[in-house]
Amino acid sequence: MKIIDAHIHLSYIDRFLKTAKTISHVHYSIEGLESEMQEAGISAAIGMGLEELEGGDGFPDPDAATPMRLNMLSRPLPNVYSCAGVNPHRMTPSEIKRLEKELLHPQTVGIKLYLGYYYVDPMDSRYRMIYELAEKYRVPVVFHTGDTYSEKGLLKYAHPIAIDEVAVRHPNVTFILAHFGDPWMLDGAEVVYKNRNVYADLSGLIVGDEKELTRIVQTPHFFDHFKHALAFADSYDKLLFGSDWPLVPMKPYISFIKSMIPKEHHEKVFYANAKKVFTKMKSV
Repeated sequence: MKIIDAHIHLSYIDRFLKTAKTISHVHYSIEGLESEMQEAGISAAIGMGLEELEGGDGFPDPDAATPMRLNMLSRPLPNVYSCAGVNPHRMTPSEIKRLEKELLHPQTVGIKLYLGYYYVDPMDSRYRMIYELAEKYRVPVVFHTGDTYSEKGLLKYAHPIAIDEVAVRHPNVTFILAHFGDPWMLDGAEVVYKNRNVYADLSGLIVGDEKELTRIVQTPHFFDHFKHALAFADSYDKLLFGSDWPLVPMKPYISFIKSMIPKEHHEKVFYANAKKVFTKMKSV
């Protein structure tokens, strides 16, 4: 079975570097990514564009220019695609022009908005401009939803229920709830169930190495809300596998998600749904 990892990172973010070294124990580099993809049998991966400036306050960096890219990607990898990251505080005409140019690149397959990290409502006029670009270039918009991997994040901006209005107002754009809105997965499931143009990825539900992943999976009731949401949404044709690498090693995370998804839906969740949503991925 082919696998597409629809949510990874490959940017010099201090928090990610520290997590990889001390928590998830992965080799966070181009070489490390290639090795893990090969070992896990992953055909392609989609990186979420993200940057922070050296000497700044760290992510979310209010001074990072739009579009944010995979700035660790020092050489092209044909099976690694990207979603251009948007800083809502940096959307000058010249930056929007650069974003449009980025969307023309064959390896740029979507747009990423970091709700909760940036304190901007998804219906803000700045983001409406982004939705118009997404419709024009026929690429999906991926929202961070749910818990933030930073104490500086504000959860009220990252609740998945806010995407309902966005989906209704922009019916010709495909939207993806990263992390399925965890821990508000039941709310995320309702948004996915209700709106034909909303999908969800299953990335980032665990942070840690294989030992920590096993511990969490074996903790009673920890994923009851996940199982409830999967049953409620009843939409395996709208769920995408993603790992959130380097926050967790790929291979054991694949095993975890496989254990949660009925076997008859594995092909859709791990491959076909991503191909359907990220239409610019032609050769995977």
